[in-house]
Amino acid sequence: MKTILLHISGDTCLEARLQVALDMARAFDGHITCLRPINYEVFAPGDFYGSAMAAAIPRIKEAAEELRADIERRLAPEDVSWEWITCSGQAELKLLEQSALHDIILVGPHDVGQDGTRAPSSMAGSLALRAPIPVMVIPGSTKGFDVTAPALVAWNGSAEACVALREALPLLAKSDEVFLATVQEADDKARFDFPPVEGARYLSRHGIEAELVEIPKGVAKVADTLFSAAQLRECGMMVMGAYGHSRLSEMLLGGVTRRSLTDPQMPILLSH
Repeated sequence: MKTILLHISGDTCLEARLQVALDMARAFDGHITCLRPINYEVFAPGDFYGSAMAAAIPRIKEAAEELRADIERRLAPEDVSWEWITCSGQAELKLLEQSALHDIILVGPHDVGQDGTRAPSSMAGSLALRAPIPVMVIPGSTKGFDVTAPALVAWNGSAEACVALREALPLLAKSDEVFLATVQEADDKARFDFPPVEGARYLSRHGIEAELVEIPKGVAKVADTLFSAAQLRECGMMVMGAYGHSRLSEMLLGGVTRRSLTDPQMPILLSH
């Protein structure tokens, strides 16, 4: 994780992902790209004649410069390499463009302008599906990121879980403990395409020992069960394959990815 793409936006969770970016950069002797996309269209929807936009643009630019000055002032004394990019356009598209030459994307749990809601971030889900690198979703309650803390890998034997496991290797290699956790559902007739032991064997080939954990389903949602298991083991992050079923079915019927993004209890690394 040498090149870290950090989404900059004036939301309440920015402090959390800034601290995670700093801790990760120190652990990997890495570089942080602070990407500040500004989508002017969202500030004046329905402004057909452009008058409201013309009046708002100076203040939008002023606020953006104030945020940049504040972040740069805080980054200046830190012992990490960083750069700042301001661009015009939709955050999701700009992050996707920059992802090609980065190792991980750090985003918050809410879409731009959706602070305080419990709606899952559509941007995080879309980036997990489309970006060639993993996406880490960081809730606002996160104080920092200890790379040596235990990590829990949510395992359902799917191709998406395998991709997430593979892309999380640099982080898992630094964890003191790795748990490969499966939730056994009552109607789970077709067991894993890749059994948990295969995931553990893959990790062992990279020098990472994992403990297999099988959790009874119970009455809680699978995502809540996984978060509880991770918190019980004092994990610092959860690794998860995103959208094992189609994204449309998850949006309509719910799913583990959607539920996890609705109320993340810790940083989640997503890959598809």
